[in-house]
Amino acid sequence: MSAEPDGPEGRLRRFATIWSRAVYPVTSTADTRSEFEERLLPVARLLSEALRARAFDAEAGRAAGAALVEAHCTDPEALSRTLDCVDAYLVLYCGGDGDRETLRARSARLQHAMAAGFAQALRRRTLAEQEAVAKAALEAQGVVAQALHATETRFRAVFEGAAIGIGIADLEGNILQVNGALGRMFGLSGQNLLGRNVRDWTHPDDAPQTWRLYEELVSGEREHYHLEKAFYRPDGTVLWTNLTVSLLRDADGEPQYQLALMEDTTERRLLNLRLRYEATHDALTGLPNRTFFFERLEKALAAGPGQRFGLCYLDLDGFKTVNDSLGHAAGDRLLVEVADRLQSCATAPGEMVARLGGDEFVALTTGPDTRRTVDELAGRIMNALLAPISVDGRELTVRGSIGIVEGPAGERSAAEVLRSADITMYRAKAAGGNRFELADPEADARAITRHGLTTALPTALDRGEFFIEYQPLVHLGDGSVRGAEALVRWLHPQHGVLSPDRFIPLAEHTGLIVPLGRWVLEQSVRQAREWRDANGGDVLGPLRINVNLSPCQLTHPGLVQDTVEILERTGVTPDALCLEVTESALIGADDDLLKPLRRLAEMGVDIALDDFGTGYSNLANLRRLPVSVLKLDRSFTQSMQQFPADPVDLKIVEGIVSLAHSLDLAVTVEGVETGAQAEQLRILGCDTAQGWYYARPGPPERLHELALVDATG
Repeated sequence: MSAEPDGPEGRLRRFATIWSRAVYPVTSTADTRSEFEERLLPVARLLSEALRARAFDAEAGRAAGAALVEAHCTDPEALSRTLDCVDAYLVLYCGGDGDRETLRARSARLQHAMAAGFAQALRRRTLAEQEAVAKAALEAQGVVAQALHATETRFRAVFEGAAIGIGIADLEGNILQVNGALGRMFGLSGQNLLGRNVRDWTHPDDAPQTWRLYEELVSGEREHYHLEKAFYRPDGTVLWTNLTVSLLRDADGEPQYQLALMEDTTERRLLNLRLRYEATHDALTGLPNRTFFFERLEKALAAGPGQRFGLCYLDLDGFKTVNDSLGHAAGDRLLVEVADRLQSCATAPGEMVARLGGDEFVALTTGPDTRRTVDELAGRIMNALLAPISVDGRELTVRGSIGIVEGPAGERSAAEVLRSADITMYRAKAAGGNRFELADPEADARAITRHGLTTALPTALDRGEFFIEYQPLVHLGDGSVRGAEALVRWLHPQHGVLSPDRFIPLAEHTGLIVPLGRWVLEQSVRQAREWRDANGGDVLGPLRINVNLSPCQLTHPGLVQDTVEILERTGVTPDALCLEVTESALIGADDDLLKPLRRLAEMGVDIALDDFGTGYSNLANLRRLPVSVLKLDRSFTQSMQQFPADPVDLKIVEGIVSLAHSLDLAVTVEGVETGAQAEQLRILGCDTAQGWYYARPGPPERLHELALVDATG
C-alpha cells in the first residue's frame, strides 16, 4: 500500500522531488529527472533519519555529500543548491514533531557534514583522475618517444589532440613545443610561450621541493615527478595545476628533453577553498565557528615561551526572551548585529572573534602582554553592547556576561581553557549579569566537583552509596527519646561522606530527588518498624520517624500513593511518621500544593513546618496549613547560648510557642547544644528538641541504645 501524501514517506518523497528539481539542471547525469529523483530518495531518507536520530551522526551527512558526487553532481552549483534545499526544506518535511530549534541546529550541522563529505569524495575522485593522468603521462612518454622515432604525424595527433596541457623543453628549460590546451590554460598562443624558460615560472606558493625535484630530473637522477604548482598568467591571475614532468632520453639512453603534462585544477581548488570556508565559518554571522576557533586556540596554546593568551567567553543575557517574544528570525538579526559589533572590537594583530553556537561568542587575544589586553578587549565588548539594537522597529537592549581566562601558553589544553571560561561566564551571570569575571581556579574546582557529583548521582543510588543517620528527638519535659529525624548521607568513592547540603540541591536540579526521597522514606519507615519490634515494643514505646520532603517531592503526583504503599508494606501506622516541609516551600502555597499534605494529615501522618522563622513567618498562615508540628530554626537557640539570654528573643519564642499551642501545634526546636539552652526552652514551653547536646546524627543502633537507657534509667 502506498504511503499517504501526508505521511512520513509522502513528505520524504516530496522533499526528494524538490531536491531533484533544484539540482537536476546542473548535473552531468544521463538519467531522466524521474530516475534522478529515485537516486536521491535513499539519500533523502538517510538525511531524514540523521535529523531525527537520538545522537548526531556526522557520518550520515558526509555519506550524503559523497552520494552527490557518486550521482555525478560535481558542479559547485549542485552543492550550493543542495545545501539551500536542505536548509529550507529538510526540517519542514522530515522534522516530524521534534523541537524546531534543535532540528534546525541539527540540520545546520548536517549541511556542514554534507559539504565535508562532498569535498572528500570530490578529492578522492580527483586523486583517481590524477592517477589516471600520471599513468597516461607514463604511457604518453613511451608513445611520444616512439612517435619521435617513428612518425611525426602520429606524434602530432597525440600532442595536439590531448585534453591536458603538454609542453616539451630542453634540459636548460627552454620551451620548444606546446599544445593548444597548454596555451589556453595560460591565455596565450603557443608562439608566445615558445622560447620562454621554465625557471621564470617560479611562484611564492611553490612547495620547497619543487625546484629540487626539477634539478634532479634534468640531471638524469630522476625519471619523473608529480606535484601541485601555481603559475601566474599574463593578466596576473593564478593558474593552479597538477603538474607531471618526465625525462625523455635519446636512443642511447642519454637525457635529451623534459615533457610536462598539466591539468588545470584552479576551479577545483577554489571550490575546496569555498568548502573549507563554509566548514570553518558560521553560516548566520560569517564569524569563525567552533572548529576554526579551536584550531586558533590550540595554536595559541602551543606557542613558545614568553607567549600568553587571553580569552573572553560571552553569553547574551536574556536572549531566550527575544526568541520567545519576537521569534527566531528577529533573534537571528540580533545575533548578526552583535557579531558585527564584536568583530569591530577585535581588530588588533593576534585577536579574533568566533561564534560557538546559539548566543555564545568568544574573543581571543594572544601575545606577550595579554594580562592588559584581555581586560581592554572585555571592556570594548561591554561598551559595544551598550547601544540598543533596532530589530523590526523595536529598540532592544543587549547585555552580556563574560568569563575571562588569561595565562601563559603551554600549561592547559584548549578544552580546559574553554571549560574554565564557561564556568567563569556562568559565575558572572549568577552575579546578576552584564559584567565580566576573571577565572578563579578554586571556583573552577568547585564547579567541576559539582558537575562530577551531578553526573555520579544517577548511579550512586543504584550502587547503594547512600545511607541514613538518625538524630534523636527528645521530650523537654521528661527527657525521654520520642523519635528521630532521618538525615541522608552520601558515601562518595572519592570524596568520602557528603552531607545533604552538598548533593540535595543537585538532586533537586536533576529530578533525582524524587527516587532518592522515596528511598529515604522507605528506609526510614523500615527502621521505625525495627525500633518498634525491638523488645516487643514494650521498652522503646512508639518512636516516631521524621523524614524531610523537598519542594520537588511536594509537587510529585505520586507522593501520597508512595507514602501509603510504604506504610502498608512495612506495617507501620501513619502516626509513627512525620513529614518535614520547610517553611519557604509553603510560602504562598495554593490549595493544589496543599492537597497532598492534607490527605496525608487526614490519614494520621504528622506534618511538621521545618525551619520556622527563616521565611516570612506568617503566623496567620498557620491556620490554613495542614501541619501539626512547628520546628523552630536553630537561629532561635543560638541567641540563648549566652546568659542571660536576650529578653526580646525570649519573648518572641514564648509568643510563637503560645500561639502554636493555641492552634494545637507541638513545638520542636533544632540546634540545642547546651543544658542551659534546653532548660530555657523547657521553661518557655517547647515540647521536643534535637541537637548535639543530646546526640549527633548517628547509626540507628545508637538511638535504640539511647531509648533503652532512657526507658530503664
